[in-house]
Formats: sequence, structure tokens, C-alpha cells
Amino acid sequence: MAALEEQLFASGLPVEALMEKAALAVSRLLLEQHGERLGRHGALVLVGPGHNGGDGLVIARELHLAGISTAIWSPFGRHKPLSAAHLRHALWLGIPRLESSPDPSGAALWIDALLGIGQRRAPGEAIEALLRQRQRQRPHALVAIDVPTGLCADSGQATGSYTAQAISTYAIGLIKTGLVQDAALEAVGSLHWVDLGLPPALLQELPLKVPLALAERDLAARPKPKLNPAASKYQRGRLLVVAGSDTYRGAASLALAGASSSGCGSVRAALPEALAGTIWQQHPQVVVCLDPPAELDPQRLDALLVGPGLGEANCWPNPPSWSELLSWQGLLVLDADGLNRLAGPVSQGLGLQASRWLQQRQGPTWITPHPGEFARLFPELAGSTALEAAAQAAMSSGACVLLKGARSIVAAPDGRRWQLLEASPGSARTGLGDVLAGYAAGLGAMALAASGNADATWLAAAALAHAQAGRRGENSESGFTPMQVAENLAQLC
Repeated sequence: MAALEEQLFASGLPVEALMEKAALAVSRLLLEQHGERLGRHGALVLVGPGHNGGDGLVIARELHLAGISTAIWSPFGRHKPLSAAHLRHALWLGIPRLESSPDPSGAALWIDALLGIGQRRAPGEAIEALLRQRQRQRPHALVAIDVPTGLCADSGQATGSYTAQAISTYAIGLIKTGLVQDAALEAVGSLHWVDLGLPPALLQELPLKVPLALAERDLAARPKPKLNPAASKYQRGRLLVVAGSDTYRGAASLALAGASSSGCGSVRAALPEALAGTIWQQHPQVVVCLDPPAELDPQRLDALLVGPGLGEANCWPNPPSWSELLSWQGLLVLDADGLNRLAGPVSQGLGLQASRWLQQRQGPTWITPHPGEFARLFPELAGSTALEAAAQAAMSSGACVLLKGARSIVAAPDGRRWQLLEASPGSARTGLGDVLAGYAAGLGAMALAASGNADATWLAAAALAHAQAGRRGENSESGFTPMQVAENLAQLC
């Protein structure tokens, strides 16, 4: 965002114009979303020395002119010229400026405009102590302009010992990547995007590595396989699912539910004996394979999913070796125990690091690890942020990576990245990852059948659809279960 602003200002757009546009938009949102509270208790604007503070001062002006009881507090003696001018005007209007630190128990809504996107160092003990007391004495009574104080806008990590806890954060122009990292979600609260109507030409020039945000509004635009209307079931994607064990019997059923929800034409399963004879009762459309090695014939199979609920035992009679999988040119999707086997016994047996094995794959590969599985696969990336780690893993391994989390990330080997903006907190439960793996594999099989392409865009589309299916399940009368999410996915197709 800072780079885009520099280009806009270099083009002749006055800094004052952009600040007015941004702050007026935030003011309108505040009145819409918190108008009743503001009307009863008023607002206190915490003003920093830079342009984030200038945004706050324009907001203070607008709230004051709208009849809201508004005050200003700024612990800084000097301000940037534009912010200083807005401060003079606010005082001229009669908006009071507090001479000492505000009462943290006060009923007014605090509007945090202290430090903005440029903060890298800690706010300081005095500000951190005040924000901590505010949260203790009056929780849910602070909103943040662009970024909560004490939070790095790029990494989502705290810059000091405490971060402001916002009920709402208003991201101006572009959503800063730090705001949607798992570590930042509690501090950010409800995230609102403030659209500045940036010139499309500027957005089209953004580097490939800039992550793209995925939200409900993107569902309609997500790619869908363009299949021949006369395609047979075998031309609508052929998927084989290797899943389940005596210990984790449900994982196979959930993965198959996800695969079936994708619309994939032919879904087959290699299952443990304890499941093979009964799976038809839950999934009568699924064919249980008795001759799995033949199914790896690329003329008979588009995608292979290995991993959900496999446990430590082999459930697949006469499985192809991992060496054979290297030369198979279909889409290989590795999840759960498929990833654990690759990181452990397979890598040890072949004398290869997991990333090296993935590099040697001749066909496309998608991996769907949670953070623990990711750490076992790529121990060299420990300490990196999730966005950086996913990108590095994809580029070093050649695989498309879906790093699961509260806001999951998808990374492609060429540097493209996507991150979810929205997900249900209830998605952190057993079984939903199995549904996601099956759905992604089914969608990938259909994409290969339709276009011969298993680009990371399809994996990002699967992650988006799965997240939105979970969000829709939150309010379902029949409950929010993995099977309900699979049913919601089928309705999204």
C-alpha cells in the first residue's frame, strides 16, 4: 500500500485528497456500525504523529460535525505537517484535546489512530500499559484505523509486549497481510475493507508475489471445470482415494463425501477390509478397487488422493511404491498420513528429503498440511511466517501447497499466493480436513479431465469453497458437522 501511495502522489494526487477520501469512508462506516454507541457515549480518538494520526483527526472532525461528543488524545509533541494542520483545525472547531492520559475505564469508543502501517518498533511502555488497562477495564470498546497499535502490518506479529485489542479494524485501500495471519486475528477483531477505488492499472502492476485475498464475494468468480456437455462419467474426472484404517475409519468416509461433493464423475476407493464391505451404505456411488496398481494407468485415472486416516498400517493391498509415484503423471494429492509417511519412512527409505522427492515428481502434486505436518516436511523453514514458509515450500518442492490454519494459505511454485479472509472458528475440528482433501482432489481430477491443467488456482478455489461451506454451516438447523460441510459444498458446485 505504501508503494501504491508513492505512485499516486508522484502522479500529482495531493496527499490531502487521499487522506480525506480514506478518513471520510471510515467515518461513514463508524457511524453505520457504531452509531448508537457513539451517540450514547461519544468517541475518543488516539492520534499518532504520522498520517495514520491525520486519518484519525479527519475522523474526529467528521464525528464532531455529525453531533457526536468527540475528544482527542495525542501523547506526541510533534506531528507531520499535514497531521499538524488537521490538529489545528480540530482544536479550532472546539474538539477538546486531553492534557493527560485518558481514563481506561471511560465509556467512549476509542478510535486507535496511533501508529498505522509503518510501525516496526514497540509503541513504548506507557502506551502499551494504557492499552492493556483499556482491554481489562473496558473490553470491546476500541476500533483500529488500518492496523491496531503494536501489530506489524506485514507479519502479523506483535512489535512489543502488548497489542491493542480491537473489536473492528478498518483496512484502508489494501488489506495488509499481517491483519489476516493467525497470530493477529484476536487483536484485529472484525476486519473491514475500506475501498479507495484505486486505479485498476496500479493494481494490475502489483508483483506476482503479492498475496490475493479470498472472501465470499470471490465465490462466483472462482474457476470451474468447463466440461463437454456430452462428457461421460469417466470424462468428468477419475479419482482414486486411498484412505482410512481400523483406527480412523471415519476419515475415509469424510474424504469420499468431499470428493463426491466436487462433482467428480468417477470416485473409487482403496480401503481397509473393515471398511470395504460397508462403505456402500454411506456412499453407494463409490467403487471399491481391488486392483489398485492398475488404477495408476494414466489412461484410467486423473488424480490420486493418499492420506486421510491411513494411520501407520497399510490398508492398500500391493500398493505402488513411492518410487513408482514419482513417474506417474496424474495429479497426486497428499494429506495427513500421506504427508507423514513422506516426511518419515519414505524419505528415510529413499534417502531423500521430502522436498527433494516432491521435486522429482513428473506429474502435478498438491499437499495439504496443517502446521505440524508442514514442520515435519520442511524443518528448514521453522521461524518463517506462514506466508513466507508456504511460498518457500512451494518454490523449493515444485508442489502446490495448502497450508491450513485459521486463515489458510495456498502457494504455487511460481510465487503466486492466496489467503482466506474469512473462515468459521468451528472449522478447527476433526474431520473437516478430510472433507477438504477429498473435495480438492475431486476438483483437481475434473480440472485435469477438462483442460489437462492442475494449476494452483484450482487448489485455491477448493480452499475458498470449503471455508465458505463451513461458514454457511454455522447457522444450519441440522448442525455444523463435517458431513454438513460436504453437503454445503455440493450446493456450491
